[in-house]
Amino acid sequence: MLVAPSLLLLVFLVSFGTLNAASECGEIPITEWSGTESRRKQPLKSPIDLVVIQHTVSNDCFTDEECLLSVNSLRQHHMLLAGFKDLGYSFVAGGNGKIYEGAGWNHIGAHTLHYNNISIGIGFIGDFREKLPTQQALQAVQDFLACGVENNLLTEDYHVVGHQQLINTLSPGAVLQSEIESWPHWLDNARKVLG
Repeated sequence: MLVAPSLLLLVFLVSFGTLNAASECGEIPITEWSGTESRRKQPLKSPIDLVVIQHTVSNDCFTDEECLLSVNSLRQHHMLLAGFKDLGYSFVAGGNGKIYEGAGWNHIGAHTLHYNNISIGIGFIGDFREKLPTQQALQAVQDFLACGVENNLLTEDYHVVGHQQLINTLSPGAVLQSEIESWPHWLDNARKVLG
């Protein structure tokens, strides 16, 4: 007997309860949204002073169900097609205004070549070359970073950069890049400053 994917998702959600468990800064733990622990175990020195903003170049998500499917799909893509140990991002931001844990605050991810061991990478779900993420997603990330400072996970003078400022990529997309350049912790000339 075949079971519809939406029914499986409903069983998953009921099995794990609501997706609002206690976490460092309100992020949904990977064990809740995926059902398994992260395979990333290499420690990341804390507090962190660099945040790399990226986009996933995938379909947007707006509801909890869509975002849950998206983040699980991203994880599978990274592991099965990209050959990563696990999801590369430290965190993923959904259009529903929720943050999903990847490598997290305490483990090195695989999001920005040469910078993984000194930063966290936050991927916005969607393609932001020609549009902004939802206001809920943008606000969630800003609140998340403020919480990181309050909990000594980020330094008070941390820097925010777009992925394209560190490596040759279009990520996080022109429109999202322009947005983060207005954020108070944005760092211009990132490659020069960070060496």
